[in-house]
Amino acid sequence: MHDIIIIGGGPAGLTAAVYARRAGRSVLVLEKDALGGQITWSPKVENYPAVPSVSGLELGNRMAEQAMEQGAEIEIEQVTGIEDHGDFRRVRCEFGAEYDGKAVIIATGAKPRKLGLAREEELVGSGVGYCAVCDGAFFRGQEVAVCGGGNSALQDALLLSELCSRVWLIHRRDRFRGEEKLTEALKARGNVEFVLNARVTELLGEEELSGIEIEQNGSHRRIELSGLFAAIGHEPDNAAFADVLALDGQGYAEAGEDCRTGTEGVFVAGDCRRKRIRQVTTAVADGAVAALAACEWLDGRA
Repeated sequence: MHDIIIIGGGPAGLTAAVYARRAGRSVLVLEKDALGGQITWSPKVENYPAVPSVSGLELGNRMAEQAMEQGAEIEIEQVTGIEDHGDFRRVRCEFGAEYDGKAVIIATGAKPRKLGLAREEELVGSGVGYCAVCDGAFFRGQEVAVCGGGNSALQDALLLSELCSRVWLIHRRDRFRGEEKLTEALKARGNVEFVLNARVTELLGEEELSGIEIEQNGSHRRIELSGLFAAIGHEPDNAAFADVLALDGQGYAEAGEDCRTGTEGVFVAGDCRRKRIRQVTTAVADGAVAALAACEWLDGRA
């Protein structure tokens, strides 16, 4: 029996683990993939206080190391649900493992949003991807495209422009939503082409992606390329917890800045929570708040 089980090993979950351990609580972190969360996909993080520049992977690793040094236990498990047993909550996992905790913090983050195109799932790993940091090197010297208009899309395009012969940046609006500094940096790259007021309508190729068809200002054209990276936002990974969380229309957990849910002993932190700003700093802040709220709740039951 653990005092607190944290579901998710990203910045929110790992920060919660540090704060809970420093409060003297036994902590178990359950993470389905790699520790560090989405931040590990960022080639460079320059907006984390006191750290002028660091790779997302290194930042995530540091967070994980700190949580473990504080005494948090970590298991790689895919959580499928939470059962309320009154004095404790039972967390069920994909391959039959079960863990009991007095309180639970859900910090599952969000996953990349799909383009919704025919054969998209089929071509994932064969030309279609969602992480330029992870897979960009596979397309060195080739032509690729990035879909999206926010900071993530602009950063992906910058990274790929250093590896690939040509980068098409496709956005459905007439201007990007990301930082002007990033847009100007891309304009200075001779191998980046903006394709605005456009959307991808078809993926070409049989076993591997060979090109895309786009619609732009009412006209259609085909672009031959080897890789397509979607960077159009994320969706929360809360489906397994719909019976213990109130979710909004987009699937984000309905919880305020206190990170408390409507379910006793269940708290939520990070990008899976409904809020306006989702950055590594806001995830870390949520982790601290959720951990202290859980500790306070446990104190009230003592």
